[in-house]
Amino acid sequence: MKKWLIALAGVLMSVTLVACGSKTVATTDGGKVTESAYYSSLKSTSSGKQVLQQMILNKVLEKDYGDKIKESEVNKQFDQYKKQYGSSFNTILQQNGMTASGLKKDIRSNLLLKEAVKDNTKITDAEMKKQFKSYQPKVTVNEILVSKKSTAEDVIKQLKDGKSFSSLAKKYSTDTATKNKGGRIDPFDNTNTTLDSSFKTAAFKLKNGEYTTTPVKTQYGYQVIQMVNHPEKGKWEDHKDELKSQIIDSKMNDSTTLHDVVSKVLKKGNVNIEDKDLQNVLSDYLSSSSSKK
Repeated sequence: MKKWLIALAGVLMSVTLVACGSKTVATTDGGKVTESAYYSSLKSTSSGKQVLQQMILNKVLEKDYGDKIKESEVNKQFDQYKKQYGSSFNTILQQNGMTASGLKKDIRSNLLLKEAVKDNTKITDAEMKKQFKSYQPKVTVNEILVSKKSTAEDVIKQLKDGKSFSSLAKKYSTDTATKNKGGRIDPFDNTNTTLDSSFKTAAFKLKNGEYTTTPVKTQYGYQVIQMVNHPEKGKWEDHKDELKSQIIDSKMNDSTTLHDVVSKVLKKGNVNIEDKDLQNVLSDYLSSSSSKK
């Protein structure tokens, strides 16, 4: 399952760390639990500190990059997750202790951090040329998924005999999401992480109109792939925007890069920790004390 949360916090909890008074959180026969007592207990835990780190970072990122993140972009990514996990989406949310609104907040946090990475990263031509070696433009394919190799071989034989890919997909494919669409799946490039690597490797070798003449073994079974549209790769200069985007995405998975960017953002954010017990909560990201005395 793809990680939904950014690297800094690890696990976000739906709790607000604010210094409170004596307002009651819960009552028992043995006495009441106040907000101040709850806060004092929570702030000493690693998870509580992680939440505070994330909240501080979000405040700074929102000020610097909030106007660059549109709600439509957040909703688009949210809908992609819903589509990816289908009927199990709500179950996966529950298993991760999350809600739909919480996921949207995490998506926005991730997009804000990505803007910070872009702003603090200079991409050279050498880096783009290196990225271009593995670059593949988005391709469109049809696929037929079956459980047995012999069935896939039979499908390939029928394709050679002139049967249409669409009719064979409807008859044989066990992929209920694509079988009635001729096996068509969404366009993908080399950065796609949802498709099996063997599937992508086989697909990228095909030219327009070609199909795999041997079954492709993947984690899902055996697949037969037909190339619908495989654009020419061209020169690296023709794909600068895509290459930069792929490089930024890779840096979003690099802990060293994220640590450096977060450090820069927080140092510029004029952060002042007023609770003396939490003055070192950002010490991993700030070379000097995170508190102004």
